[in-house]
Amino acid sequence: MRKFLVAATAALFVVGAPVAVLAQAPAAAPALTTGKMIYTSAGQRLAPVYRVNAAGDAQIILNGKLVTIPASTLSEAEGKLTTSLSRKEVSQAR
Repeated sequence: MRKFLVAATAALFVVGAPVAVLAQAPAAAPALTTGKMIYTSAGQRLAPVYRVNAAGDAQIILNGKLVTIPASTLSEAEGKLTTSLSRKEVSQAR
């Protein structure tokens, strides 16, 4: 009987582990790929992704400058990569 209880308890831990991991997982990050267009929340086109840095932030070339858009401001809406920043805020970023 004791072996059964140990096995049943172990099985519950193994089965319950993925559920706990899934519950703690953050929202899925948008797929950042080179060349994908970034839009403002107002629907204006900004620029295509030039590259993705090591931190996962998107970098674009805007008005001849390399601008980094933080990944925390990016989301995917209706298949479009959208930032919560305005065009003015992006152009003032470094």
